[in-house]
Order: sequence, then C-alpha cells, then structure tokens
Amino acid sequence: MKKLTFDKFTKKIYIKASLEKLYSCWCSKVGIESWFLQNAVFKNAHGKDREPGESIQVGDRYEWKWHNWDGKEEGTILQANGKDFLEFTFANDICKVSITLEEQENAVLLTLIQYDMPTDEKTKMNIYNGCSCGWTFWLTNLKSYLEHGIVLNERDVDLTNIPQAGHIFVNM
Repeated sequence: MKKLTFDKFTKKIYIKASLEKLYSCWCSKVGIESWFLQNAVFKNAHGKDREPGESIQVGDRYEWKWHNWDGKEEGTILQANGKDFLEFTFANDICKVSITLEEQENAVLLTLIQYDMPTDEKTKMNIYNGCSCGWTFWLTNLKSYLEHGIVLNERDVDLTNIPQAGHIFVNM
C-alpha cells in the first residue's frame, strides 16, 4: 500500500448512467447545475459565456457558486476531450482536479483525483481534508441524481448564516 501523502487524493464511484450523460453532468452549465452548483459560468478563451447546454473546451475559465456558500470558485479548464476525461484548476488555482470516466460492464467508473496540492498545515486542513470530504458527498450526490433523480444537497434551508455550517452539515 502506498504511503499517505497530503499532496493528492483519489475518489472513485460506480454510477449506472451512460458515459455521455456523466460527461455532460460535468462539462456544461446545465449539466453541472443539475446536481452540483447553484450557478456555473463558463467563458471561452475570448471571454464570451458558453450557452447553457454547450460543452466546455480547453482554455475556458469557470466561475462556480454553490448552494449555501457565499464564496465562489474560479479556475481554468486544462483538458476536456468531449467523451471521458476532464481536468481543471481548483481551489483558486493552487491545485488540479481530473475526472476520468471508464465504461464497465453495467456502470461507469468515475475516478476523481485532486493533486498538486501544497502540503502546509492550512492547506492540509482546508484543501486536503475539506475537499476530500466534499468530493465524497458530491460524487454520492451525482450518483443519487443520475440513478434515482434525487439531489441530496440542501437547497430549501438557508445555511449561510450558521457559523461553521460547511463543517457540520453533511449535505451542504
């Protein structure tokens, strides 16, 4: 077994959905807002907003806003092959995330790797720990949405005024 390090982590999940549907859920405004975000803006290399159903491309910039969190995430699409692989900068460009989709017998294996993370104590807590826990929930939410039509994240109750809500609510 490999030694635990704090510069990357891997999350995997089998999802019973088509490869095309899974890719679309990551690579378009309408797709990613269906299970993950309150609002997503993708801008092409010329600064023009992509249409809601239009697939992202290499070099696009994104701005993401979650339900129940006042912050925003900005980054760049580094790779997007239109089928089964996506890579983007994350956590204010301090690290990267890759998404690989592999068709299996009766499901698609989604592998998320977050890597190139700094290993100072603040990053270990906020990025390694926070994102590792966060991605575990969000990948479960994606599976729930695609297999059962249910989103698990809190959309009806405003949690933004609860101190430390992101650390105590499991469905933020």
